Amino acid sequence: MRAALLTAGAAAALAAGAIAIQPAQPHFVDITARSKFSYITNNDLSPRKYFVQPMAGGVAIFDYDNDGKMDIFFTNGAKLPEMKKIGPAFYNCLLRNKGDGTFEDVTRKAGLLGENIGYNLGVAVGDYDNDGFEDIFICGAGRNTLYHNNGDGTFTDVTEQSGIGGKPPGVLSVGAAWFDYDNDGLLDLVVSNYTTWTPQTDRRCSVNGVEYYCSPTFYPRASHRLYHNLGHGRFEDVTGKSGFATAPGKGMGISIADFNDDGYQDVFIANDTEPNSLFINKGNGTFEDRGLPLGVAYNDDAKAVSSMGSDAKDYDNDGRVDIFTNNLMGQIWQLYRNRGDFFRYVPEQVQLQQLSQPLSGWSAAFIDYDNDGWKDLYSANGDIDNVKPNARQHDTMFRNLGGKQFVDVSGQMGAGFLRTGYQRGSAIGDLNNDGFEDLVVTSLMERPRILLNSGGNGNHWLTLELVGRYSNRDAIGAKVKLTTAAGRVLYNHVSVSTGFMSSSDKRVHFGLGGEKQIASIEIRWPRGAEQTLKDVAADQFLKVEESPSP
Repeated sequence: MRAALLTAGAAAALAAGAIAIQPAQPHFVDITARSKFSYITNNDLSPRKYFVQPMAGGVAIFDYDNDGKMDIFFTNGAKLPEMKKIGPAFYNCLLRNKGDGTFEDVTRKAGLLGENIGYNLGVAVGDYDNDGFEDIFICGAGRNTLYHNNGDGTFTDVTEQSGIGGKPPGVLSVGAAWFDYDNDGLLDLVVSNYTTWTPQTDRRCSVNGVEYYCSPTFYPRASHRLYHNLGHGRFEDVTGKSGFATAPGKGMGISIADFNDDGYQDVFIANDTEPNSLFINKGNGTFEDRGLPLGVAYNDDAKAVSSMGSDAKDYDNDGRVDIFTNNLMGQIWQLYRNRGDFFRYVPEQVQLQQLSQPLSGWSAAFIDYDNDGWKDLYSANGDIDNVKPNARQHDTMFRNLGGKQFVDVSGQMGAGFLRTGYQRGSAIGDLNNDGFEDLVVTSLMERPRILLNSGGNGNHWLTLELVGRYSNRDAIGAKVKLTTAAGRVLYNHVSVSTGFMSSSDKRVHFGLGGEKQIASIEIRWPRGAEQTLKDVAADQFLKVEESPSP
């Protein structure tokens, strides 16, 4: 069929081996219309500008029913100033992956409509009780909520008995992330808080009688919160004694990684118009905010910017975890390269300075969309509202060229990828289990986009499903070093908190380019055990259970 599209001369040359057909380049196809569901990201948009409205639309990709297929969950807003989900237009949404390219709305059956839990923002997914089923934490304005997965397709609100729901009145919680900070095998929870806000205390800003969203500088900072998992479904608020209360901010994205390679998980929080925080885990139950001395608090001009989404991965394959965070137009997206004892601010060196200034980024992620072994940069974009002429924006994909620089390949990503709007939350996961990572993105007052990666470029891959037996079951915090048969070394780790208000597929993905054979896979589990696999074939999903320490 392809030869029929060529000229006769070209076809003859092809038959003679003079022309090699270039493989198709991966792009994204929006398959949302194939499925019947009514969810839109409803932030209750109106001429009355409430401060919380631009921050709706959290999304999670996870397998809630353990059938091997990734499902999708969306949070939603509420009617203002009532702070109530008045009718289905504001309900949250759980979509079950049917495995045929379509998704079924099972929200009501699962008990996740959220009728009584207010204006919801971020979502964090994790198996906090190690029963083999993923649980859901939702935060926002008003009440934060913990749902326990019952293992039969339903969820139960266990907020009150868990001890995780209590927070100071009026605190606006934007994002959250599960991780095991004390390596006891139980997932703890960190929540990024922004400010103290209610509809009744909302500030009003206007020009010539037209309202606009007030600057974050009109609102005070809030302390981020840390909850320690005590087991048996109970949590203790350890914000004060852990050191988290000493560094308040206006928290947006959260990224979890062992940045200093000492065996304990650290926490980066992107703060809007405030210095970013990097809470270094001291291994004794306490943290210290080392954002300033480590070089990630400010940009290169020593200024705090509108940090939004964040992700932490090793973009240059040197074995150290780097940090990326995006921000609003006119600013420069921040890429911090981990040098071991400090982070170097490198947007100019890798060409991000020119690429990012016209854009307002919200969710952000490292994603190896073409499976070449280099983690590319994705951003979900769109400004605050329609005040600026180019406020509606399309998403961007910046391709990683050997860890040295990034180039904008957004125009090659397909029409669905390039839909303009006010994009907010995004999550990454392999929705059709073909070895190429897909995207799910929310947009204010629109249907989300389920963007399937076309693949087709011939590059190889490996995806690991790690199961903790002594460490937490999700293996969050496990570090993986992969060495190909040709000697190429790649790194990744288990962390589902990516971007803004969102949670991604927990499976660990590696693009391998043209290589089909893996010489070794070295896994360091959160509790310290090290495990090595030898001579592994590419292009498979490989389940690995934690072995005991020798």
